[in-house]
Amino acid sequence: MTLWNGSFPFYPGASECFPFDTTQAVIASVFLSILATFIIILPGIRGRGQLFWFLRVVMGLFVGAVVLTVQFTRDWETGWVTANTSYKSFSLAVVNVNVGLHIGLAGVNVTLVGNPVNQVNETINYNEHFAWSFKADYDRSYGEGLEKGLPSPILYVAEKFTTQSPCSMHMQYRISSHYTSLTLWMAFCTWLISILLFSMPILLYGGCMLLLTAVLMLSSLLFFTARNTLKCPILFGPASLNTDYGGSFWLTLATGLLCLLLGLGVIILNSMQPEKLKLVFNLDKGKEEEEERWDKSCLPAEPSSSAQDVLMVPLGELCEVTATQL
Repeated sequence: MTLWNGSFPFYPGASECFPFDTTQAVIASVFLSILATFIIILPGIRGRGQLFWFLRVVMGLFVGAVVLTVQFTRDWETGWVTANTSYKSFSLAVVNVNVGLHIGLAGVNVTLVGNPVNQVNETINYNEHFAWSFKADYDRSYGEGLEKGLPSPILYVAEKFTTQSPCSMHMQYRISSHYTSLTLWMAFCTWLISILLFSMPILLYGGCMLLLTAVLMLSSLLFFTARNTLKCPILFGPASLNTDYGGSFWLTLATGLLCLLLGLGVIILNSMQPEKLKLVFNLDKGKEEEEERWDKSCLPAEPSSSAQDVLMVPLGELCEVTATQL
């Protein structure tokens, strides 16, 4: 036993990683706050349009939250494997662990959890992130992991995605992720435009922009899956780590199909049954008549027919009437 339990009293200890993604928490809190605000003003809307208005708000916020959140998630591809493997380099210790690989648009997460967690006098519970975004250097992150002395399974999986790896997985995943992220940002912009058009309301163009949002979201999935190299095998003895499409991929697909159906529905109803579409958007006939009255009240008043008849009387007849009176 050493003084201060082997630590220096005047220096901070090792920082621990926060167990929750703060970016996703911020996005969720913002959209939930907007939803709560709309729910508060919901009782002020009367009639049967209250339900349609609430559904439009929920669907619009859901689409925007999904498009923005999947930019920062790390489960576009996921995979797990349980294996007996060496724990660290230059060590003969063999541990039973669960190795997880989580691929997102900004990088790779490698998870290592022991079975049980406490083995070889250590707590085996790691979650390391290696970024490949525009401002990040993946090889540098991997080098820092080597300097920190991370466990061998984490370094083995992370090495498969380096630029020097013969698997050539780095460029394929990085380029496809960049194009996917760019397409999703475009989808977020078209979603904002569709919300503005629906609130004006310009229903036909709003439906077209919602349809364009769906096309961009589905195109982002094509960019993410467009890789022309075979997956490099990640083997831990007889066990192999394989990845499948994760929750973010399927959530983006479902949201894109939902936008596609909504956009087509708005366009078809606008051309075939516009009255029902106006009912969904609370544009009933009463509001249209009020708008027409308001437009007419703003126009200058036209002269009456009696005044026009007086002005159209010939001047000669007017003089004759005057002479008769005299």
